[in-house]
Amino acid sequence: MKKVYGSAAEALDGLLTDGMLIAAGGFGLCGIPELLIDALVESGVKDLTVASNNCGVDGFGLGKLLDTKQISKMMSSYVGENKEFMRQYLGGELELEFNPQGTLAERMRAGGCGIPGFYTKTGVGTQIAKGKEVKVFNGEEYILEEGIFADLSIVKAWKADETGNLVFRKTARNFNPPAAMCGKVCVVEVEEIVPTGSIDPDLIHLPGVYVHRIIQGEHEKRIEQRTTRKKEEA
Repeated sequence: MKKVYGSAAEALDGLLTDGMLIAAGGFGLCGIPELLIDALVESGVKDLTVASNNCGVDGFGLGKLLDTKQISKMMSSYVGENKEFMRQYLGGELELEFNPQGTLAERMRAGGCGIPGFYTKTGVGTQIAKGKEVKVFNGEEYILEEGIFADLSIVKAWKADETGNLVFRKTARNFNPPAAMCGKVCVVEVEEIVPTGSIDPDLIHLPGVYVHRIIQGEHEKRIEQRTTRKKEEA
């Protein structure tokens, strides 16, 4: 089965529908699928629900989809770096489902493993628990969280072989593996595609069974918050 495609638009062709649920990898601006996000913007697909740790920053990453009003709901754990995200949420233009960070990652992983739900102590006694089933294990309360089963996963990896085995680079190995797992279809953008069999099996972070389409391209890799110290006087 062909997995390598020539462009982001080609890789997403036939997969996009209004109202779909998309799981997006990345943490802040680290390891985000920049090229696939740009292709989503160009496609004009709308009324999207996006499960991602955050929503990029103003004008970059998933923030581009906020600017075009293509996202109607976010499932996230953090919104603090995106003023447009906060503006739309507080203005009632954007629905937001808050998730503790670890819970969001586990919901994605659970979906990828075919697990419809799991119990966790995280969020017990807070607004996160509102409306959720509570069960007692060994005298402690746990709340039921549902696995995420996305229509599409978009992720960024460092390297892939032609069958879709993936290697992630350092911190970019954050939400990308669980996000990739939970989609019915997973599209990955990478910096390098190598021949099948050239990656040491012990170094593969995500097996190709989860990956359906791959593209290779150049990435901006913008720094979210650049902090430098003043040069010391001679």
